[in-house]
Amino acid sequence: MSKRFLFIISILIVFSLTLGACAQPKPTTLKVAILAPLSGAVPTFGVSTRDGALLAIKEWNAKGGVLGRQIEAVVEDSQCEADPAVNAANKVINQDGVKYIVGEVCSKASIPVSEIAEEKGVVQISPTSTNPNVTLKADGSTKQYVFRACFIDPFQGLVGASFAINELGAKTAFIILDQGNDYVRGLAENFEQAFTEKGGQIVGKETYTSQDTDFSAILAKVAEAKPDVVYLPDYYNIVNLVTAQAKEKGITAPFLGGDGWDSAELDRAAADGGYFTNHYSEQDTRPIVQQWVKNYQAEYGSVPDALATLAYDAMNLLLAAIQNAGVDDPAKVKDAMASIKWEAVSGTITFDQYHNPIKSAVILQVKDGQVKYVTTVAP
Repeated sequence: MSKRFLFIISILIVFSLTLGACAQPKPTTLKVAILAPLSGAVPTFGVSTRDGALLAIKEWNAKGGVLGRQIEAVVEDSQCEADPAVNAANKVINQDGVKYIVGEVCSKASIPVSEIAEEKGVVQISPTSTNPNVTLKADGSTKQYVFRACFIDPFQGLVGASFAINELGAKTAFIILDQGNDYVRGLAENFEQAFTEKGGQIVGKETYTSQDTDFSAILAKVAEAKPDVVYLPDYYNIVNLVTAQAKEKGITAPFLGGDGWDSAELDRAAADGGYFTNHYSEQDTRPIVQQWVKNYQAEYGSVPDALATLAYDAMNLLLAAIQNAGVDDPAKVKDAMASIKWEAVSGTITFDQYHNPIKSAVILQVKDGQVKYVTTVAP
């Protein structure tokens, strides 16, 4: 075989490969990952998050999608834990080719995911992770690709402390917390700071682990201290155990908490008389809220909780930012997200320099088997 012939064959192969590469079809869908705890300690959080985000996608697709492409959801179970969340993030980025993530739900899972997103230039928006470190680097600077749709721990702690002192007349508080949970620790620290700055006194503080089920020793100290309020900023599964055992011990001081209480599986009998800060109330009369509740009920047959609402808001913010950027490019989308103003169900959202939304919080009370709206607190 002549060298000339081999040369011609080589040229033809290169030419055919080039044509093949040029002929690669453009993607017909836009992939967006949803990382949510569908198993593990708080699966109701994951289901609500997934359903809220999927409903937003369904509505956008019905209107033609984004940038002329239908949105394709890639859902992964991230379990509200660091390792499963990291595995899920690496999977959707490296295997599925995702450049946009809604999730995770829990701060302890969102923080490691945010480090991956920032390194790889993937836009991430967490619906519900309130720890400041989700969007902040170790040096205090802002992660350029990471956002959140919820208010942060300092604001939630401040609102809880202000309500305890100004509305409940509390002068003393007892704090119970899981020191190993970023979310719980963040709320507890900020509640304590705000409560003492406003003249309140912390009469006790005790810690537990997420595996604990018997809180009798801690509650004995609560009963002895006789606080005006007990601050328990954990998720509903722990709240159910602690408040039930508190009632068995005859503790009558009201328990206060954060948005982790918001779940259909909250034991409302055990938590009766308690209050918690949250992101929205379905009792809000604004038309956008009532339309959202109507649409969610039609789709899923239930009233949306704050997890579903924030996931809906987060997905809408992300898709609107992509649309505003005009191109499927995370570097451009992050800039569009940073400057967005969006009328969300949980309030009109703009972002501060740390990629935290500027919006109000609500106080809800658990009473007589119902969760009732009490008041709205502006930032």
